[in-house]
Amino acid sequence: MIWFWNFLAYSFLGFLLETAFATAIGGRPNRKGLLVLPLCPVYGLGACLILLLPGWVTVRPWALFLAGGLTATAAEYITALYHEKVLGVSFWSYAGLPGNLQGRVCLPFSLAWGALSLGLVYWLQPILAPLLARIPAPVSWMALATLLTDGLITAALLRRYGDTRCLQWYK
Repeated sequence: MIWFWNFLAYSFLGFLLETAFATAIGGRPNRKGLLVLPLCPVYGLGACLILLLPGWVTVRPWALFLAGGLTATAAEYITALYHEKVLGVSFWSYAGLPGNLQGRVCLPFSLAWGALSLGLVYWLQPILAPLLARIPAPVSWMALATLLTDGLITAALLRRYGDTRCLQWYK
């Protein structure tokens, strides 16, 4: 269950990062990807994939920066494709930024993901891993059920309405 908790923790931290970023640049403050839970699953996916990089990569900062940036960018691109092709929505567009690929990813954010990979592997994961490992199995199963329920309802709503604003029930 440690991978599930890694996914959840980094999805939540991604939500916090997105919210802070949006506030700092004056963008839209609602940055979550699910109906109820304050999560951005693309961050959880990207972080888990980065944590799966081989040891020879993670011990070399330059290799981690490059591989982490590419890995997170791939996760972002695949997630954008899923949102567009399966759910019929788009949560972001980098169309106006340099080095963008169909508006789904771009060079400035790929570089940012590379830098964040360093903090993830060298600082954050060593602190969080022992804490996440202590979460009891019953709590894990309840959290998984909650995430799956929210995810399924979110997917159904997005497919039905074709607009991410349908997730803003609190407005």
